[in-house]
Parts: sequence; structure tokens; C-alpha cells
Amino acid sequence: MKLEAIAGSMKVREYRHRNRLVVSACVAALYAAGVAPLPAMAQDADDVWAESVLKQMTLDEKLDLVRGSNPFAAKPKLSRDVAKGAGYVKGVPRLGVPYLTESDASVGVANMMGGLRPGDVATALPSTVLLASTWNAPLVERGSAMIGAEARDKGFNVLLAGGVNLAREPRNGRNFEYFGEDPLLAGTLAGHAIRGVQSNHVMSTIKHFALNTQETGRTILSADMEEGPLRESDLLAFEIGIEIGQPGSVMCAYNKINGTFGCENSFLLNDVLRRDWGYKGFVMSDWGAVHGPSIRAGLDQESGTTPADAGYFGSQLRTALAAGTVTEADVDRSVRRILRSIHAVGLDTHPPAHRDIDYDANGRVAQEVAEGGIVLLKNARNLLPIAASVRTILVVGGHADVGILAGGGGSSQVNPVGGAVLKIPAAFGRKLYSNSSPVAALRNALPKATVSFDDGTDPQRAADAARKADLVVVIGEQFTTETMDVKDLNLPDNQNDMIAAVAAANPATVVVLVTGGPVLMPWLDKAGAVLEAWYPGQRGGEAIARVLTGAVNPSGHLAMTFPASERQLPNPTIPGYEMAGETVQRDLYGLPKDMKPFSVTYPEGANAGYRWFDKTGAKPLFPFGHGLSYTRFSYKNLRVTGGATPRMSFTIANTGKRPGADVAQVYARVDGAKRLVGWSRVDLKPGESRQVSVDVDPRVIARFDVAARNWHVAEGTYDIEVGEDAGQPVLKAKVRLDEQRIKP
Repeated sequence: MKLEAIAGSMKVREYRHRNRLVVSACVAALYAAGVAPLPAMAQDADDVWAESVLKQMTLDEKLDLVRGSNPFAAKPKLSRDVAKGAGYVKGVPRLGVPYLTESDASVGVANMMGGLRPGDVATALPSTVLLASTWNAPLVERGSAMIGAEARDKGFNVLLAGGVNLAREPRNGRNFEYFGEDPLLAGTLAGHAIRGVQSNHVMSTIKHFALNTQETGRTILSADMEEGPLRESDLLAFEIGIEIGQPGSVMCAYNKINGTFGCENSFLLNDVLRRDWGYKGFVMSDWGAVHGPSIRAGLDQESGTTPADAGYFGSQLRTALAAGTVTEADVDRSVRRILRSIHAVGLDTHPPAHRDIDYDANGRVAQEVAEGGIVLLKNARNLLPIAASVRTILVVGGHADVGILAGGGGSSQVNPVGGAVLKIPAAFGRKLYSNSSPVAALRNALPKATVSFDDGTDPQRAADAARKADLVVVIGEQFTTETMDVKDLNLPDNQNDMIAAVAAANPATVVVLVTGGPVLMPWLDKAGAVLEAWYPGQRGGEAIARVLTGAVNPSGHLAMTFPASERQLPNPTIPGYEMAGETVQRDLYGLPKDMKPFSVTYPEGANAGYRWFDKTGAKPLFPFGHGLSYTRFSYKNLRVTGGATPRMSFTIANTGKRPGADVAQVYARVDGAKRLVGWSRVDLKPGESRQVSVDVDPRVIARFDVAARNWHVAEGTYDIEVGEDAGQPVLKAKVRLDEQRIKP
């Protein structure tokens, strides 16, 4: 392969950092092509600094750097200028190595579920699955830069962000933290999110490596999949995310992968991550995910030990050093990686500080992101946007009179600016509602209309009130959380019956779903319109109102398939769920105690999500990529070029009467299976058209050859489809591709 082709396919980007030019992706590409060995090419300023500092460190200082601790259990107590969050790692001030002060997570600076520091607040960015539904890399990067800046201004220099696990299991309690079900979409957007965070000299992780697909039994299960399908799906998402984002750290997962725990899985950490991908940062564990002094297996840092000298990388690592089962050279290797990331992201030269934060400006960013990721699923008879003739509006459910459910539960939970106006007890945290009432927002947006509220607890009362209204807006919510999967995809607490009753009473009913993932909709035929608002964050009420009234033309597209039934899924029931039960005793993290280890297999293999539906012929409720607009778009003039670097070009036109944004999606069929190979998001005025081009990364159209350890694009003719979702192509073509072998 020519060097120009390598650079193009790797999407090499240049970064100017501390007055020097680092072309890290190009280095990895040249190494992968065999042009030069990585060690000879990679001696940049970060390596030089790391080596210089390492030579001056004592063994005790090195051991401090490979072990993270719980800041609230630190003895002696940490000084007031060390920010306290999820964890901290002791630095070496005499050598300019800062403390690593770590905060959860991907959707804002988490503040211990609003409990340990009740006075602390932060901007709640919308859920990650909403970010994914924007299909808008620059917007995702800007939103993530905002939370990175808040982390820096609160005194943190590590953000435990970058959740790129594929949403294979739609009932997974943590899907709201991830970027959807497709490896290209998830990897691309996660990479841009990481870049946004790290633009503030705040290190980001990418997590959880790998196959962390469900919360049920996450610390004991083995996720089992053959290498080829694993490389073509979940690992490809990580590979793309790392290339684009260059995260300082990779966080390994709780679960086993093919029988070996993620944080001691030498195949993943040494062979795939370092040997094949050329990753030069360090691997940190998830909290409590370590099972031994596994530094030789590729783990560099154990996180969150309590007390500080406990854990496998504390006294047990010292014992292993004394016994010779671990050498100081092993420790040096890990310390060198940690130091390199500290310097590469600029933690040593740009320390965080406690500064005043412009929460109003950050709230506007969160609202813009929310508006970009809300998905219009149905709009019968053009019920939306709300017509000027509407004079009476009834809002039902979701505590919409006081606020909106801002996010899911668990370690990522943010205590929103203004404090939570409502706190409802839930597993591993509380349901927190931000001070962003859809009722108040609609009243502000529609001063001539009367907006009333019913809490929805009595379906008959809500239906009676609905008959008297010109328009009804029902908020249907499903709270999901880390440590627990949902039993099924139904809205809880009798909400389906309530929505059905209201929609039967008034066909001008709009259902706004506030959920962490897909839900079933037995009332869908009765509802006039449906919006998926996900967890819309700090200003979700305002964002929802602006979409309902047409101040914002919806442009979100689903990053996950919505099944019509759980029977359509590869695993119709969640593996291990019945064993976990709903009433068993749980540990500090909300996980069931005394569960027996079990394995999870994946009948879909590489064909996760929409690929499985395409393969089986099952018709989903709403397909991956689906999203409506208040205007219309047309496609024409599809042209394809093949060879070694496929390119698709076509024209998109706005044929409606409103300005709007469209996400045109390009799919290819590889051995009969559908794969997203690219997309183009464009903003168009009424009557405007634009020609767009999509360049195809050869890996997403290849199969991974395990024996040869490379990507193989088979020579031949491939079917290409262009459309607004994965279900119904608008344009079709065929492209002839040359055979290629690409090293990972």
C-alpha cells in the first residue's frame, strides 16, 4: 500500500501541542505498514520526558504511580487543593509529576450522585446515546470540550469518559453512556468526544475494554466471541476511537473476555492494543476490576483501592517484586506509559485550578447538544410542530411541571446546576430531575396558549383532561442505571396503559420519551407523534419545547435499533438476569452477591444491532438511523468509485419549506451482511441542494483474517445503498473493489 493511501485511510490529523508538531496517527500507520519499526519512529518529546523522569524516580514513587486510591479514604487526608472525585493517584511533585485527580464521567463532572457533596453541581450534558444520535462529530467534540473545561476548572485532570462499548443488549442499564450499536459511528464520535475533553489538558479514558455489554453479572461473567467477529465489531469501535481521540488511558472492563478477565487479558492489552494498534498510553482498571498483580498481562494502574496500600498493586505487588514474579523492569514499563500520557496531554505543564465557571454558557452548549440529538420518530398528519391555532395544551407525566429526568444512574450521574429539583430513590443513586420544566418552557414559548399539567398517576383522570385539550404532550420515562439492567423494554409503572388511554381520548397526542435506550410502544398506532428525547441533560425541558414548537427542526437519527419485540433479539432474555434476581442482597456498587460465574455468547457475532435485523429479516419498530424532520429531503445522482479507496458521491436536496439538517447514510453489503460505511450530515435551506462525498475506511468493508492477522478486502463487486436509515435504501449502486491486505 502506498504511503499516501495509508495516510488517507487512517485519517491522519496533525496536532500542535506545546510548540511542537505531533503526527501520532501517521506514526501508527507507518508502523502498521512495516515502513519503520515503532520504537525507532516514536521517540518524540513525550517519550524523552517520560524516560528522563523515570530515571530519577525511586521505587516507592513508581509504586505510587501504578496505584490509584479512594480520595475519601486517604490517610493522611489530602490537601484541600487536590480535587476529590472518583479517585486520585499520588504524583511526584519534586519531578513535576502532578497528582492524577479523577472524576467520572462522560456526561458531565459527576459529583458522587449528588450525595457525598450535595452542594457541588455541574453542567449535565445529555446522555451519550443522545450525543450519538446527533451523528454530528463537531457538535459532540464541542459538548465534550465543555465538560472537559468544567473538569479542569473544578481541579480535575482526568475524566473517566469515552464509553464506546457497542449497545448489543438494548436492556443494558448503561446504554445511555455509550455511542450506540455500530462500530464506525460509535468509534468516530467517541474519538471526537475524547479529543474535546483532552483539548483542555484533561486526560480522557476510553472504556470499557472490552465486550462490557450488560450489567447483570458484569464482574463474574465471561463474554465469549471468536476473534474475527470481535475485531470486526466491538474492537473496531475501540480502534477507531483511539486513532481519532488519542486517549491518554484505556480502561479495562470488569468482565472476562473468552475466559480471562479484561484487566489481565494479555491478548487484548498486549497483543491487540499495543502490538497491533501501536497504542502508547496506559491501561487503568475499572474500580474493583483487578484480580492479581497482573502488570505483566498489560495492566499499568489499579484504580480506586481502599485503603491506599491495599489492592493488588499495593502490598501484593511489593510481595511479587520481592519474590521475583514481577521485576522492577515490569514496573518501569508501566510507569513510563503513565508518564508519557501525562506529558502528551499536558497535565504537567497545564495544571487544573479551581476557577469560576460560566454555567449559563455551558448550559447553552448542553441545550444545543440536546436539540441536535432529539429524534422525531413519528409525526402523523404533521401534528408537529405545534400549530399556531393550538390554544390549550395538556402535559402529562414525567414530573414535567418541575423538571426533567436529566440522566441515568450510577457513577456518571451529575448533580445538575441549580441542584436537583426532585430526587427519587433508585438503585445505585437517585433519579435526579434538573430544573428544566417542559411545562414552563412551553408556557414561555407559547404565551397565547394555556398549558396545564396532570401527573399521569390516574389514567382515567388524565384521559378525561386530554379530551378537553387541543393538544396533549405525554412524557414517558424509563430510568436506567449502572449495576442493573432493565427486565424488559416496557415503560415501567403502568405508563403504557396511561399513554394508551390518553391517546385514545385525544388523537392529537405527542409522546415524548425520556429513556436511556429503546422501549416498546404498544400504543404507537394511537399516538399522533413520538419524540425520543433520551436523557436530555441540563436544559432538556427547553430543548424539548423548542423541538415541539418548531423553533428547532429535529435532525437526530437513532444510534440504536428499536425492536418491535424482545423475541427479535439475539438473546431474547438477558443472560444471568433470573439468577441475579431483583431482591437479592447487593454490594456497595449495587451488584448482586454470591452469583455463580456464567458465560454470555453472541449469536449475532459481528452482526450487532441493525445488522442482526437485516440478517434475520425481522422488522424493527424503528430502524437504526431513523429520524424524521419538519422538512423533506431527496437524493439523486449516486456515483461510486472503487479500487483501493472507495468513494460515494451523491446530491442531497431540501425539497420542503423549512431549513433543516439531514443525515444521509451509506451502507455496503459484505458477504451479504449490511454495514454502515459512512454518512454525511448537511444543513440545507428550502430548495437548496448539495453534492456530498463519503470516503470509505477499508476496514469497515473488510473481514478480519485471524490467521494472517490483517484486514482482508476481497476483490469483487459490492452492493451500495444510500438512505435515511438502515431499513429502506433510496439509492443503490454496485462498486468494484480491489483486493487489499491492511495491517491493524
